[in-house]
Amino acid sequence: MKKLSIAAIILASLAIAGEAFIFATRKEKNDDEILVRAIRADYRVYAPPMPDTLYFCGERVPLNLWYVREGLDRELVSNMYYQSNTLFNIKRAARVFPVIERILKEEGVPQDMKYLCVIESGLQCVTSPAGAQGYWQFMKTTGQKYGLEISDDIDMRNNLEASTHAACRYLKSLKARFGGWTEAAAAYNCGENGLGKRLESQQQQSYYELLLNSETQRYVYRILALKLIMQHPQDYGYTVRRCDTYPELPFEEVTLNGKDIDLVQFAVDHGTSYKMLRTMNPWLTASTLKNKRGKSYKVRIPTKKGTEYNTITRGKHDTTVIESI
Repeated sequence: MKKLSIAAIILASLAIAGEAFIFATRKEKNDDEILVRAIRADYRVYAPPMPDTLYFCGERVPLNLWYVREGLDRELVSNMYYQSNTLFNIKRAARVFPVIERILKEEGVPQDMKYLCVIESGLQCVTSPAGAQGYWQFMKTTGQKYGLEISDDIDMRNNLEASTHAACRYLKSLKARFGGWTEAAAAYNCGENGLGKRLESQQQQSYYELLLNSETQRYVYRILALKLIMQHPQDYGYTVRRCDTYPELPFEEVTLNGKDIDLVQFAVDHGTSYKMLRTMNPWLTASTLKNKRGKSYKVRIPTKKGTEYNTITRGKHDTTVIESI
């Protein structure tokens, strides 16, 4: 009798558990159905628009080739939906592009090359794991080859004007060797010897016809994707007002000369902080400038109210949505 009662209890428990499982399964299924309906009604992920024709530095991109279209599409998807990074690129461009554009024009380099700087550094002074440095990501030897001063306390790879001039000289030498700006951009990434060897070994003349390492294979397409998105931000889902971007910072130039200069004291003597001195002159890389050669340098000091947001942006509260940058 006792055994029968235990068996009955077990069977009853199993029945209850079974009903609970069925109820939970039905509930879960109902929840999924609700979620699916909500996604279909309210959530959209769009494939990026693809242009019919596209040029880079005046050179036509062969979008008639399926693998070129898909290579570009991959980078458009990646950057269109890397919203935080792309949004910062648009914001920083308002501050950095005017300087780069002026120098590109002076040097006779196509304006499209400014987007190479975007993908190299995000328009910032950054250091790569391999040791490339600055806005244009020069390695030390290459930077010195194209005229940049690099020492223990000076690194002109972090000077926007100087490094842009150096990048122009480098790109023009690559263009002279390979004959096209597209190939020059690819060589900027993988090195002129690296690209030269691949062109020769594969008996090709065009970047688009080469089998390359993954990074270089995607490199020019990434430049093209950022060009499209930044020239037509609203077409790719970005609504940015002029007042949302980062303005150029007001400054005055003063001369820095002598040896063993205490930059902390120099900053204080000129009415600013060491932080602001280094921020506005990122090519200064130590708290003391040894300056063994006794050179003179022009450094930027923020104007008296150059750190106050309302002063910097006065007259620039433009809520016009950016159509191209």
